[in-house]
Amino acid sequence: MTAPLIALEQTESYVAGAYLVFVALLLIYVAIMAAKLQRIQREIRTLAELEEQTGRPSTAGQASRRQSREVEAVRGEARR
Repeated sequence: MTAPLIALEQTESYVAGAYLVFVALLLIYVAIMAAKLQRIQREIRTLAELEEQTGRPSTAGQASRRQSREVEAVRGEARR
């Protein structure tokens, strides 16, 4: 009768280990995405500053309305 109890205890440790591995991988993924988001925000902020200094869009042509709104949104976030 003790054999099923031992097997159950081993199974519980495997399940707990699987959950720990899953949570660790999830945290690593979130950290990578956060780093990527910070890098992209930093690049957008740099482009917005470049546009502000030159007085014109940093692209070869005129910025579209959508791009202008995005730049203004980034400027607003950078001021916070």
